[in-house]
Amino acid sequence: MPETILIIEDDPLQADVVRLLLEHNGFEIVLSADGAEGLRKLYEVQPDLVILDLILPQMDGWAVCRRIREMSTVPIIIMTSRRSDEEKIKGLRLGADDYVVKPFNPQELVARVSSVLRRTRLPPPSKSTVMRFNGGDLIIDPTNLSVIIDGEQVELTPTEHRILLYLAEHPGQVISIEDIFTNVWGFDTDVNVNNVKWYVWRLRQKLEGPTGEQRFIFTERGAGYRFTAV
Repeated sequence: MPETILIIEDDPLQADVVRLLLEHNGFEIVLSADGAEGLRKLYEVQPDLVILDLILPQMDGWAVCRRIREMSTVPIIIMTSRRSDEEKIKGLRLGADDYVVKPFNPQELVARVSSVLRRTRLPPPSKSTVMRFNGGDLIIDPTNLSVIIDGEQVELTPTEHRILLYLAEHPGQVISIEDIFTNVWGFDTDVNVNNVKWYVWRLRQKLEGPTGEQRFIFTERGAGYRFTAV
């Protein structure tokens, strides 16, 4: 069964170009011309991936990205003409999984879509058994991509889950940002290695709450991150 991609793009020509390109590569496409409609279709269709433009009528792409993350862990690729690092960082902090700048090479977009979906589909690298830490305060189930903290389910995106799992597989070790980038993303992405810290920041927000108190993931300044739990 083909994977479904929801494209939220108000430019009909651009939307058709992307639709035809992805349909040619075997994907099923659903189009939406504004943010509010896009959120409705997200709920109705339950797509495997969302391609999101930032400049939209009624509700801009930032607001749409934020709303999607409130209700779903579906992968998001932001597609926009905005090139600044600040814009990319903002998208990553809001929960986007990748960032494609217009104009783009058609095959580059296909490669990025395939890469994000592959990270979603792939089973975790090594462990398949449930991992318990701190006497069960933290439970990670690699098979079901589920995380439970203090008895409560925590919704992580596939990328966030892979970061957590990679760190948890190396407890007590200092893992560099470069190692996280290589093992979670590889190299076929526009996510910069320096942006990894924003993903870790977002992961910590979910694991440790808004206080920022380090409970499971500790920063080793100038070296990387260390997962500490027993």
